[in-house]
Amino acid sequence: MKEKRAAQEQRRPGPAKNDRIVFRITDVNNRGCGVGRLNDAPDGKVIFAAGAVTGEEVSAKVIKTASDYLVARVEERLSDSPHRISPDCPSFPACGGCVYRHIAYEHELSLKEAYVKNAFCKAGLPPVLEPIVFGRPYGYRNKIECPLTEDYRPGFFSPRSHRVVAADDCRLQSPALTPVLHSMTAWLAAHRVPLYREETGEGLLRHVFLRVGETSGEIMAALVINGPRFPEAEAFAASLRAAHPAVVSVILNHNERRDNVILGEKNTVISGRGWWEDSLCGLTFRLSPLSFYQVNAPMAALLYRQALDYAAIRPGEQIADLYCGVGTIGLFFLKNSAASRLVGVEIVPEAVENARINAAQNGLADKAVFLCSDANEKALDRADVVIVDPPRKGCGEALLDRLAAISPRRLVYISCNPDTLARDLSRLRARGFALLSARPFDLFPRTGHVECVCLLSKLKSDQI
Repeated sequence: MKEKRAAQEQRRPGPAKNDRIVFRITDVNNRGCGVGRLNDAPDGKVIFAAGAVTGEEVSAKVIKTASDYLVARVEERLSDSPHRISPDCPSFPACGGCVYRHIAYEHELSLKEAYVKNAFCKAGLPPVLEPIVFGRPYGYRNKIECPLTEDYRPGFFSPRSHRVVAADDCRLQSPALTPVLHSMTAWLAAHRVPLYREETGEGLLRHVFLRVGETSGEIMAALVINGPRFPEAEAFAASLRAAHPAVVSVILNHNERRDNVILGEKNTVISGRGWWEDSLCGLTFRLSPLSFYQVNAPMAALLYRQALDYAAIRPGEQIADLYCGVGTIGLFFLKNSAASRLVGVEIVPEAVENARINAAQNGLADKAVFLCSDANEKALDRADVVIVDPPRKGCGEALLDRLAAISPRRLVYISCNPDTLARDLSRLRARGFALLSARPFDLFPRTGHVECVCLLSKLKSDQI
């Protein structure tokens, strides 16, 4: 009988849903979940527990089982981590924006560096990582995109839900935007503007959208609406600009799609300009609502300088800037080198128009060409130095083949997703590129995101 019971125990797949388990947290992932292993064994099943911190022992209830992992809800911390701090935001963790607000910033940086290293290791890449570069962890975001709660408070969607969690004063956003945001929500509340609800597709106001220049102080304010018109739009704009002279542009962004994409493709200017300006790395840039611009400008400047150092541009060389946006990094390279020509490629027409204007107003129009095209298409045939800064999904196979055909002396790859970065670096290595250096930058403190800039080449060391 005892032997039969022992055999049954051996065949058990492990804890079932609602079982209680005790385990130690050995890591925290980029979603803010503590990570441990069943029975604290190196080969034990992986366990994820939201809110737990490295070094803690926890008692938790299993809420999900899978073949290779468990998800558990912490019911009691049996010990506290030295890295744990008290969250300083009443919206954490419900709003889902920050994932590390309960963790000391120094430990967050080590977690992010480890995240990048592990992604590289899984892809079979060499450990060429340099130390992470970091800046201020608060007040760095020059952009706000938020839906409103039923009582017209700014907020964010709780993860994997349609529920808006109030966040009256997000600590990540620029302090310059907070009073403007509150003026906008107060006006909308006073006029009882119908709020859009994702579940039904009904209502008018989807999001409030704000951008501010780190250097210029100029502010663009937008209402994202589910329709062609906004009642009393002119009165809204007049009220906002009277209260906040820094607001140089008030627009409507029209988005009638039934998905979670924030901005639509059409804009209507209500008051002021249809664009705002900022300075970065000594250049002035014009930006439209749909144009990409780094949300953490001071850290972006540090990243750009590292990228320029990696590029080591020689006199007369040609630069290609793929996914160039409004031309920020390509024009910075052109202004600070002896390159003969810049070719920028971007798929958003508004951004391409901005890039051409930016080249002209910075005295670089005679050496810069910007093409409105998909970077995965055959947009160029040659370049000595190529910059790629793709969206989170990374580069397509067609673009990687194109880069291999161009065979630049140096390839600078900038990424906001370590996992797709590592995948693409591995694919580039299979196409003959060598990874020479890689450095993470914490452009998004307190969140699970981390930016990286990498240097690659297909040439021999005496040629690069």
